[in-house]
Amino acid sequence: MDKETLRERVWDDLEEAGVARFPFPPHGRIPNFVGAEEAAQRLADQPEWEAASTIKANPDAPQLPVRRAALRDGKTVYMAVPRLADEQCFLELDPDELEDYDAATTVSGSSEHGTQVGPEAVEPIDLIVSGSVAVTEAGGRIGKGEGYSDLEYAILRELDLDLDLDLVDDDTTVATTVHERQLFEDADVDVEFDEHDVPMDLVVTPERVLRPDAGSTPVGIDWSVLENERLEEIPVLERLAEAE
Repeated sequence: MDKETLRERVWDDLEEAGVARFPFPPHGRIPNFVGAEEAAQRLADQPEWEAASTIKANPDAPQLPVRRAALRDGKTVYMAVPRLADEQCFLELDPDELEDYDAATTVSGSSEHGTQVGPEAVEPIDLIVSGSVAVTEAGGRIGKGEGYSDLEYAILRELDLDLDLDLVDDDTTVATTVHERQLFEDADVDVEFDEHDVPMDLVVTPERVLRPDAGSTPVGIDWSVLENERLEEIPVLERLAEAE
């Protein structure tokens, strides 16, 4: 099964089973789901969460409870600027500087309340939370197909290697929260993952927690898979490419 076939299968299934939540339809996005709050709470009960002071989180609806829980627990949250379209491509949400955590953690509110910073100004990340369309029990993650989550990780790893900023490394935990219907045994789907796909160390549903032995993570940007058009659209990538 290829990735797009599995995406369509998950989107259809969540909608037909009545567990998809606003925004509708679930298709073409990281789907929101019934139980997202419970999954976020289960994640917040894990030692990896308790040990983290800085979290990079995706901006999608199912991880909104994660972002709010992080601020309420006193953790700094980083979110990417949409499509990485600015040289200062991250938004920093500092719980000590914010008054309204609920407003600050929405997609529109993060740009209003957050502080826009370049990747060099990001503090070392203790925990990354990614949104998923599907995930395997071995830690393979499938997003909505645009590749931004993996690219954000790769940029932070690249800066870690080039400038010794210690932003993200092999010890940085990467987690996702999903509905049980988004979680598959590898043998049931047999999806082929690429070297630049970031595996999950922690998979959390409303019912359980998995810690896959996900194997090696990408160590930086795979320039061979990036088209010139994408380099031109993402200023920080264009700068790093010139340095490369």
